[in-house]
Parts: sequence; structure tokens; C-alpha cells
Amino acid sequence: MSPIDITMPANKKYLTTSPWLRLSKILAGSVGGYAVTISLHLFFTTFLPKENVIITAYFTGYILWACLLLYAFIAQNVWRVWGLYIVLTVVFALPYLLKFNLNHGS
Repeated sequence: MSPIDITMPANKKYLTTSPWLRLSKILAGSVGGYAVTISLHLFFTTFLPKENVIITAYFTGYILWACLLLYAFIAQNVWRVWGLYIVLTVVFALPYLLKFNLNHGS
């Protein structure tokens, strides 16, 4: 009786061969995803009360960050991921940085 090989090797065409591209995907997913998550919640503070956004960010922040981390590894081109994360971070942070406040309640 031969032992059953239960490990499934990854398909070689989907693996990143360069260690720099692998590091870039890890950094884009973790650091870029975190920047997008934080800037999105800063964007929400311009329209909603800060207390509600902070409480909601405890839950939605982890979910959004995990999805953005996964997207960095699923995407074919890591430079497009970096570009997308930078553009989203700037767009979401712009109202906060310009002190644009539409929340008249607080």
C-alpha cells in the first residue's frame, strides 16, 4: 500500500518568481490596504459623527483591510494595485485634509 500524497502543489504559472515582487505584494496588501482603510474612515468622518465612525471602524476596518490584502495577492499586476491604493487613499483623505466638514451635528 502506497502512502497517499495529500498535499497539492501550487500551479507554477501563478507563483511569483521574483522576491521583490513578492515583497511588493506583501507591502501593498498590508501597508497600502491599511492606508486605504484609514483614509476611507477619515472620509466618513466628514459626513458622519466621529464617534459612530470610530465604533464602526473597529469592525469594518478589519474586514476591508483583509479584502484589500487578498486583492493584492489575487491581482496580476502589483503596480496597478499600488496605483489603485494610492489613488483611493488620496481621494478618501482629501476632504479630511482640506478640513471639509459636512457634518453639521458635531
